[in-house]
Amino acid sequence: MSSFVHLHNHSDYSLLDGAVRIPWYVEECKKYGMKHVGLTDHGNIFGALHFEQACHAAGINPVVGCEVYVAPGSRFIKPTSGVKNYHMVHYCRNETGYRNLMALVSKGYTEGF
Repeated sequence: MSSFVHLHNHSDYSLLDGAVRIPWYVEECKKYGMKHVGLTDHGNIFGALHFEQACHAAGINPVVGCEVYVAPGSRFIKPTSGVKNYHMVHYCRNETGYRNLMALVSKGYTEGF
């Protein structure tokens, strides 16, 4: 297998956006010889611990992240027309990055429109 790394993936923790269950996902990655793989659920990091534990058990380096909404103004103002929603993906480089991402998600800065 090449050194390609899947970094932007959703699990069943991305409600209405992802369907793959983490144990199956990690086993498939192991089967194909992947050394690193990412999880960027939409607007939450509920599956991060489960994902990290499954990856470590399979000998895979987990890359934890989150796909968030970018609001053009206040997240509390919801324009009705002419405004597009944009997404941004944040990845955790280390424990400090994970704590920062937890703070963003827990304070609702990822809610978007």
